[in-house]
Amino acid sequence: MPNFTFEREVRTPYSEAYTIHEDERQVGRIDIHFALDMVHVAVAVDESLTQEAIQEIIDTVDKDLVDAVGISREGFVVHVFQGRETGVFGDNDFGENGNDR
Repeated sequence: MPNFTFEREVRTPYSEAYTIHEDERQVGRIDIHFALDMVHVAVAVDESLTQEAIQEIIDTVDKDLVDAVGISREGFVVHVFQGRETGVFGDNDFGENGNDR
């Protein structure tokens, strides 16, 4: 069974973002958005993960991350994206006006 851990990157009043690690390797990212009585989650995981591992991540998000916030919810929607990361980009990667350098 995989050993997943979640490292919070950012938290706002209505959202949270986490990096997913399997042992010491980064294998994905989670973005959680709280909207009234709905919770929307986007999960992006490495292409090497199995469907069972992805389900384990979803279950952990539901039980440990969302329920821990203590929000009363009527809906839980999860979008899963599976592939490989091609990069992380920020302001320094773009020229003025957001265009490539």
